[in-house]
Amino acid sequence: DRLRTIQLNVCNSEEVEKAVETIRSGLKDPEKGMWGLVNNAGISTFGEVEFTSMETYKEVAEVNLWGTVRTTKSFLPLLRRAKGRIVNISSMLGRMANPARSPYCITKFGVEAFSDCLRYEMHPLGVKVSVVEPGNFIAATSLYSPERIQAIAKKMWDDLPEVVRKDYGRKYFDEKIAKMETYCNSGSTDTSSVINAVTHALTAATPYTRYHPMDYYWWLRMQIMTHFPGAISDKIYIH
Repeated sequence: DRLRTIQLNVCNSEEVEKAVETIRSGLKDPEKGMWGLVNNAGISTFGEVEFTSMETYKEVAEVNLWGTVRTTKSFLPLLRRAKGRIVNISSMLGRMANPARSPYCITKFGVEAFSDCLRYEMHPLGVKVSVVEPGNFIAATSLYSPERIQAIAKKMWDDLPEVVRKDYGRKYFDEKIAKMETYCNSGSTDTSSVINAVTHALTAATPYTRYHPMDYYWWLRMQIMTHFPGAISDKIYIH
């Protein structure tokens, strides 16, 4: 009975400001501010760099990165008054790159950098900033379906410059799409570890800087990719 929901497009500054006003007017004492903001809006796509249009890069960034920045900036005055919490949902792909996922990786790396800068700035003001880096939850979120992958692939191929189509060939392209389809039902179906991480970040007296709700395989892989020399990740992805 205390839950209020509002429609919000994080790409639209007017809608974000309207959401701020709606929330401010619903607070018992607006001068005491608002406790928590969780930036969870996100979209994903796939495709090697030469297969991905600039429009796609911009579309993913508009939601995942600029949406996070835009919403955070608009809510900061309320969050500062409450000395509250900001929780940004990043990804394990915000810490380690992956072939054919550059549009997504770029935005999540950006969310990580934004969150670190913001955490340094907000520390003296009493606002705590946490990052949640989920592992593979494709099966739980239905981020991809075979139908969606095929639709993306068709548009991608149709929009490719002739020189790229000719140089790579349809066989190579189709093999990459088939590989992507194998990911549709991969990962964990239980999102409780992510929910628990967000809950802890919002409610704990001393929230963590980063949370890693992911299978041990991905956690170990992330440690190798981020702590070992680059030649090691090259072995994993190239050799």
